[in-house]
Amino acid sequence: MSKTIRFNAFEMNCVGHQSPGLWRHPRDRSWDYKDLEYWTDLARLLEAGFFDSVFIADVIGYYDVYKGNLDNALLQGVQIPVNDPLQLANPIALATKHLGIGITASTSFEHPYTFARRLSTADHHTKGRIGWNIVTSYLESGAKNIGQGGLRSHDNRYDVATEYIEVLYKLFEGSWEEGAVLRDKERGIFADPTKIHEIGHKGKYFDVPGFHLCEPSPQRTPVLFQAGASGAGKQFAAGHAECVFISTPLKDATRAYVAEIRKRAAEQGRDPKKVLIYAMATIIVDETDEKARAKYQDYANHASYDGALVLMSGWTGIDFGHYKPTDTVKKVKTNAIISAVEHLAGGDKVWSIEELAKWGGIGGLGPLFVGSPSTIADLLQEWVEETDIDGFNLAYALAHDSFADVIGYVVPELQKRGVYATQYREGTLREKLFGEGPYLPANHPAHRFRDIERVKRDEAAAQSTLTEGHARQSEPA
Repeated sequence: MSKTIRFNAFEMNCVGHQSPGLWRHPRDRSWDYKDLEYWTDLARLLEAGFFDSVFIADVIGYYDVYKGNLDNALLQGVQIPVNDPLQLANPIALATKHLGIGITASTSFEHPYTFARRLSTADHHTKGRIGWNIVTSYLESGAKNIGQGGLRSHDNRYDVATEYIEVLYKLFEGSWEEGAVLRDKERGIFADPTKIHEIGHKGKYFDVPGFHLCEPSPQRTPVLFQAGASGAGKQFAAGHAECVFISTPLKDATRAYVAEIRKRAAEQGRDPKKVLIYAMATIIVDETDEKARAKYQDYANHASYDGALVLMSGWTGIDFGHYKPTDTVKKVKTNAIISAVEHLAGGDKVWSIEELAKWGGIGGLGPLFVGSPSTIADLLQEWVEETDIDGFNLAYALAHDSFADVIGYVVPELQKRGVYATQYREGTLREKLFGEGPYLPANHPAHRFRDIERVKRDEAAAQSTLTEGHARQSEPA
């Protein structure tokens, strides 16, 4: 293999995350999610296993699609209660030196001006180890509870996200020039006002006229994560994301997705090989295949049928509570995660509701790998070679046993084969991932916002041309 296999840990500040019901297992720790020790223990474990990052998912809202209410989500602890992810950055950073910290936040629910300050602060505190997972959100309950009445349409959410991230680029990249902060004690000059600029953003969704509140952080713009897999999501990811996450149980769908993302990235002038693509997966490993299968069966005995369908209903927007276990999944137009519906109902595999619940009961929508270290390593290499992914976003069955098993069994086997890291690069998260500088590269769309005064002149000229065009159209014939 020419590629080094990469691992992220897929987590969430809640009970169970992608394996509903497993919190009942006597060895599971996920109910400790409220305690900082849960996160610092996990962070040290992952860094010992040379994981790229811990990627912390989030939702604003709750899963009330299944059977039309929240009861089963509450009964099974399905991503509720759920705490804020960004507050975990500092304790994780204090417990580690290298581990990246990917934080999920929504362009639908966070205003870009105040969010920019929160992200820059986290990037400062972690010395440049922050990544932002850009999501547009898919739960109606979240939109209703912040006064929006309901979600915007799926593609319109990406229109908002496109302007949202432009505002952030202007704040992160253009508001404060390099060398703006002097800290000159003798002259009593902390910062040079001539090198600090208002961004002057006036758009369809946001008006942000002023200055970024923070001086430039180690990465300026944190590493950009994204997981959208619909048409609009792929276009957004190809244009902006540095790390892309995909959740599909089948290799064919993964291969097609990866090829499309790389093609679209190249069309937008980016290096397609500098977009790292991670497939979600869950690994259950033990000394032998037989022991691993027994471990899987033990876990499956604790999985929750209703809990799995709570997640599946929330992700797809389809209430699977209306169906019998033997019914098959049908393609339905929804306003939730369109790619989840397409992957489950649009491929060759025909899923019964019962099969869907069994599949989703441990690890969510990604593939489940069960076996000995050599069996697992063979499967991982097969997926990388046949789909062109760069690595895996690993969900857990048991916290923290699943990650400890991967690090104890699988990582040494991959290292023995020469396809897994044995040390970290120095520097920021972006430098560790790509081996280049701490800032976004020149072929990324954010780079043009470094000269914010030129951007403002160009935007003013474009607006003037548009206004003149409208005036001519309104003149009488």
